[in-house]
Amino acid sequence: MDIFLKILLVIFSIGLITVVLLQKGKSAGLAGAISGGAEHLFGKTKARGMELVLERATAVMAAGFFIVAIVVAMFE
Repeated sequence: MDIFLKILLVIFSIGLITVVLLQKGKSAGLAGAISGGAEHLFGKTKARGMELVLERATAVMAAGFFIVAIVVAMFE
C-alpha cells in the first residue's frame, strides 16, 4: 500500500508539472502583470477551449497531489 501511494504521488507530481508547463503565460513584463491581473480579476476574458481544459486539469491534479501527499504523510 505504501509503495502504491508513493507511485501515485509521483504520477500526480509529474502530471501537475506537465499541466502547469503546458499553460500559456498570461502576460509579459511589469505592465502586463498589472493589467493582466486586473483583467483576470474582473473577468473580461473568459477561458475557452484548451485553456479551460488545462485550468481544470491543474485544479484536479493539485487537489489529487495534496490529498495523496497528506495520506502518504499519515502512513509514514
